[in-house]
Amino acid sequence: MAKPESGLARVGRDPAALEEFYRRHIQEVSRFVARRVRDPHTAADLTAEVFMAVIDSAHTYRPALGSELGWLYGVARNVVAAEHRRVARESQVVGRIAGQRLLDAVDIARLEERIDAESAGRRIYEALAELPEGVRAVIELIMVDGLTVTEAAAALGIRPVAARVRLHRARKAVRASLPAIPATLAYSKE
Repeated sequence: MAKPESGLARVGRDPAALEEFYRRHIQEVSRFVARRVRDPHTAADLTAEVFMAVIDSAHTYRPALGSELGWLYGVARNVVAAEHRRVARESQVVGRIAGQRLLDAVDIARLEERIDAESAGRRIYEALAELPEGVRAVIELIMVDGLTVTEAAAALGIRPVAARVRLHRARKAVRASLPAIPATLAYSKE
C-alpha cells in the first residue's frame, strides 16, 4: 500500500496545489530574498526561481524533518546562494554586464518598497557576513527569518544540537561585533 503523499508533494504535478502554495508563501519568500539582495530586478527573479525550484524538489519535503516554511527557506537559501556564486563567477570572468531586466514601474516601485522595508534585516544580514558560513546560516534562519532551531536545522540538513551550538557561537560573535544588538537577536524560538 502506497504512503499518502503530503500536500507539498503535489505541488510539482498539480497547478492548483502550486498556486495555493505560492499564495500561502509568496510574502515570506519575497521578504527572505529582499533581505539578501538590493536590486529589485534580482529580487523578482530570485523569488520566481525559488518557486521554480519548489516545483522540481517538492517531492523531497519530509514533514518529520521540519516545517514546510523551514524547508522552503532551505530552498530559497540555496537559490540565493547559487545567485551569489553566479555573480561572483561572472564578475571574475567578464565583469558586470550592463542592462536591466524588463519590469514595469509598478513592479519596480513595489520591489523597492519591499527592499526598503527589509533594510534593517539586510543590515543585520550584512553584519553577519564575517561569520563562518555554517554559523551565519543558522543565525540568519533563526534570528532574521524567524525559524525555530529545529526548523533551521532541517533547512540546513544538520541536527538540532549542532544548530544550537552554531547559534550560540553566532550570538557570541554578533554581540562582540555589533554595538547595539536588536532585541530580535537576544532570544530565539525553540
